[in-house]
Amino acid sequence: MLHSFLLFYVLGQQALGSEIINGNEAPENTLLYMASLQVNGSHNCGGFLIRKDFVMTAAHCDGDRVVLGTHNLHKSGKTVRHIVKRYRYPGYDGVGNGKDIMLLKLSRKVQLGNSMRLAKLPRSAINIKDNEQCRVAGWGYTRTNGNVVDDLRVVDVSIINPQVCKRKWPRLPANVICAGGYGTNKGFCQVCFLYIKWL
Repeated sequence: MLHSFLLFYVLGQQALGSEIINGNEAPENTLLYMASLQVNGSHNCGGFLIRKDFVMTAAHCDGDRVVLGTHNLHKSGKTVRHIVKRYRYPGYDGVGNGKDIMLLKLSRKVQLGNSMRLAKLPRSAINIKDNEQCRVAGWGYTRTNGNVVDDLRVVDVSIINPQVCKRKWPRLPANVICAGGYGTNKGFCQVCFLYIKWL
């Protein structure tokens, strides 16, 4: 069965990491490309492994290390790599411009295997339809003013019509995709813009 998977980044004034609202724990042996960008050992932003030595995340995210190969950030057996170089998207000048994307060069390559895989990026443009179901994942808060969780969470969300988004957020850049759904109490506290297919 083919699932759509949406990788997302924050467009807002304050980035608190991935807030997966009313989601579920990610099943083991899934989403093996997910990465936690951390500051002083605490989760700050999510990302995903695209090469053995590169993670993609949001350009506004900061951190000194990346944690990979685990769904629980405090379990032993995880892989930790320090960041040696940041490559922000050209023209990035803040989270509200739709160019909020960055590559992180890791201190050394990771070993792929049962707990770690590369994200499968699309080779060509993908058309996203209204109400199409996508899956978002991350660590962090599970509700407003709630507790931070250390386990990777997932939730299915729907793509929102771009004209509806433009009416609500007139300054939203054209290259941003809105998701979350209409009249739902689940989703994530971000606006998303990068879409891939997950088999």
